Amino acid sequence: PDAEDRAGAGRMTVKLETAPRDRRVPTQNQAKACYMYYNSWHQCKYDFSEDEPQCKKLNTWAHAMCPDEWFERWEAQREAGTYAGPVPGEKEGGH
Repeated sequence: PDAEDRAGAGRMTVKLETAPRDRRVPTQNQAKACYMYYNSWHQCKYDFSEDEPQCKKLNTWAHAMCPDEWFERWEAQREAGTYAGPVPGEKEGGH
């Protein structure tokens, strides 16, 4: 191997990704995408499991799009039963 091959030996390649562009949210303000991915992630966990690859992807996208403060607040509201958004397993209007 040449010097370049030896220099790169043992290095790990990291692929950085974020949520894909969504035509339903065409503006720079991505609050709607954040909210959509967050709720989709919870629905996916309810329908399948947290270990489902698509659920993991939605979790990653939600964390990429949402400010940590919102994420933490929404999780606390879910635990307290006061989350205003859709809650998987609840009947329509069941808040």
